[in-house]
Amino acid sequence: MSTTSFLERVPERFNNVVIHQDGIDTFQFCQAAEGVVLLFDELGSTAFAPVKSDITGNIKKVMTKYNSDKQSFNTLQKIVLSEVNSKDKTATQGLLWLKRGLEFCAIALVRNIENLSESLSTSFQKAYEESLKKFHSFLVRPIFSLAMQACPSRENFYPKIGPDFDSIKDDLLAWAKALKAQTDALDLFYASAKYDKGL
Repeated sequence: MSTTSFLERVPERFNNVVIHQDGIDTFQFCQAAEGVVLLFDELGSTAFAPVKSDITGNIKKVMTKYNSDKQSFNTLQKIVLSEVNSKDKTATQGLLWLKRGLEFCAIALVRNIENLSESLSTSFQKAYEESLKKFHSFLVRPIFSLAMQACPSRENFYPKIGPDFDSIKDDLLAWAKALKAQTDALDLFYASAKYDKGL
């Protein structure tokens, strides 16, 4: 068990990500997304390796675009807009799948924190059905199903997140809800002009 809470170890909190007039801060959002990778480490099972790998790879795609011109691509929305008329939509696709993976995590955590009698396995399974499942092929779905079944018990998981569930519950819930609000904003943005078409 770590002496520091999970939220003290994340590079950035979603609650602190700046929302500019023209979109969500790219660097801070990607830093905060790295925290979700840490969360999957705490879930402990190798079954989550594909989820972690997917999120990490998509953070890299977005950051590669950002690092090519930090001023022009300081918000996630600017990155997508810059690729609208381009054949190369690597960052747009990366952000799309990053958003989906993060939303899955946010839904699962909010469910589990607000439903004290629900197992992590059930919360993640319900979150998967609500978010990622519709985008996955029949080949990918069993991999995620295995990951859901491999979730630890609440009793084993939450002590890894903080010394006492009651002391970290509100902060963790605020973190997960801030993440969900940002993925919801990106959902609306992508839908506004069908930026996800063909991706």
